[in-house]
Amino acid sequence: MPFHTRTRRPRILFAAATAVATVLAVVLSLALTVTTYDHTSPRAARAKASGSVAGDVDCRTVKCVALSFDGGPSPTTPRLLDILQHDGLHATFFVQGKGHIARYPDILRRISDEGHEIGDHTWNHRRLTDLSKADARQELTRTQDAIEQITGTRPVLMRPPEGRTNRKVAAICRDLGLAQVLWSVTAKDYETTDSALITKRVLDQTHRDGIILLHDLHKGTVPAVPGIIKALEQRGYTIVTVSQLLAPAKPLPGMVYRP
Repeated sequence: MPFHTRTRRPRILFAAATAVATVLAVVLSLALTVTTYDHTSPRAARAKASGSVAGDVDCRTVKCVALSFDGGPSPTTPRLLDILQHDGLHATFFVQGKGHIARYPDILRRISDEGHEIGDHTWNHRRLTDLSKADARQELTRTQDAIEQITGTRPVLMRPPEGRTNRKVAAICRDLGLAQVLWSVTAKDYETTDSALITKRVLDQTHRDGIILLHDLHKGTVPAVPGIIKALEQRGYTIVTVSQLLAPAKPLPGMVYRP
């Protein structure tokens, strides 16, 4: 057999194997990115809704971005509330039970009294996707109950720890009347105390109809907020709560909202 004939077959087989591997990789990638729960964006939710918007901000016509904080209340939250009050702004606080609501009920009450939106961020900040249905449900209901007892209002929004959700979590949320809220902007403020870096990360990622995720309990975050607010307003953004961003659509229990 000629030498070129002997070497051609391995090359053909190698090329074929490479092509098959590429196709399989693409198929696997698509399979991993397919969601197993209902989801929509704030913009899409608004587009499907009709009616008027309560208040003086209509994100159908105004360049909006939602500001949200996870993991509180904490000793740093009052300073954040002072900043928001000074600027006449409201945010959405996804609060946590153990070590937070249980320890700082007066701060949670102040969040509510000053007109901010309060959501459920579970009791122990455990991944709901890793828990049994009963345990996942308890993580949410225990926090809902505590929020209602302190503020008189039961939350209709939740944020799953680490953004981890699936059909099981969606079904539980649907039963409990909770819409799930993810985000489009994260400063990873749990990794740094550099307020300038936190500010830069937020501004680099923010686009219209986005949802900003920050953690008011971390050292560098609250000092960054005044600069973030000023820069966003200079860029023409109106800062709103999550529910304002969705309006006139109402949060749908079980639905995942992600920009």
